[in-house]
Amino acid sequence: MYRRHLNKDKKLRTLIKAREPYTLTKENYIYLELCSSIISQQLSVKVARVIYARFLALCNKKNPKPKDILALPIEALRAIGLSNAKAGYVHNVCAFFIAHKITDAQLHTMEDEAVIELLTQIKGIGRWTVEMILMFSLGREDVFAQDDLGIQQAMIRLYGLDGSDKKKLKQEMNRIADAWKPYRTYACRHLWNWKDNTPLT
Repeated sequence: MYRRHLNKDKKLRTLIKAREPYTLTKENYIYLELCSSIISQQLSVKVARVIYARFLALCNKKNPKPKDILALPIEALRAIGLSNAKAGYVHNVCAFFIAHKITDAQLHTMEDEAVIELLTQIKGIGRWTVEMILMFSLGREDVFAQDDLGIQQAMIRLYGLDGSDKKKLKQEMNRIADAWKPYRTYACRHLWNWKDNTPLT
């Protein structure tokens, strides 16, 4: 169980005790997960849900295929609230999945770094986005999102790190997170939960 291993970190232990254990899930329709991630960027959760619901309604399917999404004109995607860039990125995802014949089964069997290397070839998809897919859609246990602002802020507060030098900060974060292997995803989940539910001091 991940809790026993992560409890070796005394500071993290206090966060883990405060809530029930996390479980990771494995999803399908990974191209849709990527589209959802693109749509949600820089939006509140509430607004993102509304626009994603409009997106599915536009497709007229709960789980539209890549070809269905590609058939939607950019203008139609913009009309439901996507920027021109986001509309293009959504098309990029679907075109890439079709061109490379990518399947959910394939992604579920690939190593983490191989998934990152593959999917970051898509214009509009960066490493952070793929790390979120690994954590929340592919159910990978050992992903450390060092570039995530929430993780950085949580570790600065919890471990008293200096955030003024980003390079040194990430080095220190990785040093601490090395001890969490092979359960770094769970540590990130607890850090996010703690940050979102603990008043700033």
